[in-house]
Amino acid sequence: MSTLGDTPLLQDPRQLLLELAEQRDPDALLALIVARLAEAERVALVRIWLRRPGDLCEVCPMRAECPDRTECLHLVASAGRSSVDPAADWSRVDGAFRRFPLGVRKVGHIGATGEALEITHGVAESSWIVDPEWARREGIDGLVGQPLVHHGEVLGVLAVFSLGPLGDACVDWLRMITNQAAVALANARAFAEIERLREQLELENDYLREEVEGGQRLGDLLGGSPPMEHMGRKIQLVAATDSTVLILGESGTGKELVAREIHRLSKRADRPLIRVNCAAIPRELFESEFFGHAKGSFTGALRDRVGRFELAHGGTLFLDEVGEIPLDLQAKLLRVLQEGELERVGEERTRKVDVRVLAATHKDLAGDVERGAFRADLYYRLSVFPIEVPALRERGADIVLLADRFVRDAARRLGRRAPRITKATARELETYGWPGNVRELQHVLERAVLMSSGRTLEVELLAAPSSGRATTPTEVPLRTADEMRQLEIDNLRRALVEAEGKVYGAGGAAELLGMKATTLASRLKALGVDPREGRR
Repeated sequence: MSTLGDTPLLQDPRQLLLELAEQRDPDALLALIVARLAEAERVALVRIWLRRPGDLCEVCPMRAECPDRTECLHLVASAGRSSVDPAADWSRVDGAFRRFPLGVRKVGHIGATGEALEITHGVAESSWIVDPEWARREGIDGLVGQPLVHHGEVLGVLAVFSLGPLGDACVDWLRMITNQAAVALANARAFAEIERLREQLELENDYLREEVEGGQRLGDLLGGSPPMEHMGRKIQLVAATDSTVLILGESGTGKELVAREIHRLSKRADRPLIRVNCAAIPRELFESEFFGHAKGSFTGALRDRVGRFELAHGGTLFLDEVGEIPLDLQAKLLRVLQEGELERVGEERTRKVDVRVLAATHKDLAGDVERGAFRADLYYRLSVFPIEVPALRERGADIVLLADRFVRDAARRLGRRAPRITKATARELETYGWPGNVRELQHVLERAVLMSSGRTLEVELLAAPSSGRATTPTEVPLRTADEMRQLEIDNLRRALVEAEGKVYGAGGAAELLGMKATTLASRLKALGVDPREGRR
């Protein structure tokens, strides 16, 4: 005849085994194990510790007993009820026994050796119990500590404190539940890792898609002017190293393309280039965006999230508009650059990252340092190798080359035939100041392709050329209104001669001048020029 201690703790332990097999989330699995076992009438307390790296060594109450302070058992799940104090919260995981050094005390011994501890009766008199008086007061009589072992590796420890003795049937079922829990935990971790890698791959794909979509913008560093050749030599010099590069230049000059080229020529080219636009990140999300966050660390953090630094591990991180990073975050950024370590928001674990950082700004960072708006130590760490991207007005020899590329790209995207750039249009493009640099040139030409109805490109610049920003090598003298009128007449007559008096159609003067034929006819009439003057 069996006694109460010989019967299983749970009415239907097989149901728990099925539930364990269905779990895919490690946290939910651990919570399920302790909650279901704690429902049993004869169970006072259930706890699970898992092996993890040491993280609280400086404040751990068992610090003096820890042999090496590298790895210990972390209390991750707890459930139970006090028989003498109904208000006691036994679900907390931050109490005195939140960490056990491996090999120390009963839990640490199980975690280190993988040997079970089964005290079926009289636990208060056992040398393994730390607080015998607590056991007597709560009526705890049995203790089973089972190692969570999977493929020979001890993952952690499951401990069950019982009210009354434990028979062989109870112990057998606890062994079976522990074995199944270890398998379920290993599977859940594997699923969690697969999910993490899937999410990381999705993020990488998003960033790579952005790179592919943006990779053809701003001319892909086209140009053979002296400033571009000088910049190209600097890129070649630094690309093969892991030095931090600070890319300086006005907005629209193509600083991101310089970063892409450095990454492409580096030994990290087979890993992703992750871009962060520091000016577009809300202040309160900077830390999460850079370093990631743990689930529940703040409102809206519904799951763990990988930060940009982890995402760029092994590759390159491009910090665009780095001058916009708040001062209070700059110290944390500096630590990652110097030590290669970070912590996610809401997480105590330190993670190692191997990232090359490229930074870009249109601001005067040196001036910001003097004004106290940017940390000097971070500035010097970022500007190990500065590269200045020349403004478009400084590389006038490249403008027509870039224009031809942009016109063809825009025509292809719009499904149109690429219009021809006339000499007159080329001169107009070359003498314009381009305050918006290459980006402005690209937008102007895309608009021109949309507006052009014939075979030649019709360009409408938004502002008059600025003589102070022109790229012509010599100064143009001032001319009177009559002189300008005569210059225009001479220019029109020359076009008519080249077109043999033809105004309209292919090869006509209007096409040569890059203007509408009706506009040319009006100008000829207003200036008193007879088109027939061009006939030979």
